[in-house]
Amino acid sequence: MDAKNKKPIKAAALKYDKEGQDVPRVVAKGKDEIARRIIEIAEENGVHIHKDADLVEILEKVELDDAIPLEVYAVVAEIFAYLYRLNKEKA
Repeated sequence: MDAKNKKPIKAAALKYDKEGQDVPRVVAKGKDEIARRIIEIAEENGVHIHKDADLVEILEKVELDDAIPLEVYAVVAEIFAYLYRLNKEKA
């Protein structure tokens, strides 16, 4: 838990292979120590971390390797579009 506000730390990781998948999938999720490890691995690998408590609340209910729910498509699409733009600018 976050010592400051006593709320558990939560994280979810998504993967999208535009050639092999039709929608992004949840590939990792957890809270507290597992969430910290997910964030640590993302940071170590230069993976963008997007903070959105509402989104992670929804994603934590999704089974691993399942597609994201319809109600978060728009939000996730915005995040992936932003990441594609960043990657294009770096190239």
